[in-house]
Amino acid sequence: MLNNKLIFDANAILRYILDDIPEQADIVEKIINERESLALPEVIAETVYILMKYYNIERKETVENIIVFLNEINDKNEILRLALKTFSETNFDFIDCILYANSKRYDIFTFDKKLSGFIQQG
Repeated sequence: MLNNKLIFDANAILRYILDDIPEQADIVEKIINERESLALPEVIAETVYILMKYYNIERKETVENIIVFLNEINDKNEILRLALKTFSETNFDFIDCILYANSKRYDIFTFDKKLSGFIQQG
């Protein structure tokens, strides 16, 4: 049996956050109001990358925009939210922040000494 939850891709999230193509942003908003949705960490990682690399949006503002989106879709993914919080407070890249957040539930193996130290501190 299929789950009826909807997953937005990075383009849809970007249109909603940036409102640079109002017709598409409106469609995303309509869907948010009509369908139960969730955000995949890998899609959020792509969104973070694009917002910062191509739109030159600062780290904290990027996180704020994504948190607004997550709140709008009522996504309560604690791992993703901790990753975003960590990303806004550190200089780690977003994927490392996802790994750090996952270290609260799972053992993480890495040769990255900086990440390993951060995980052990956390």
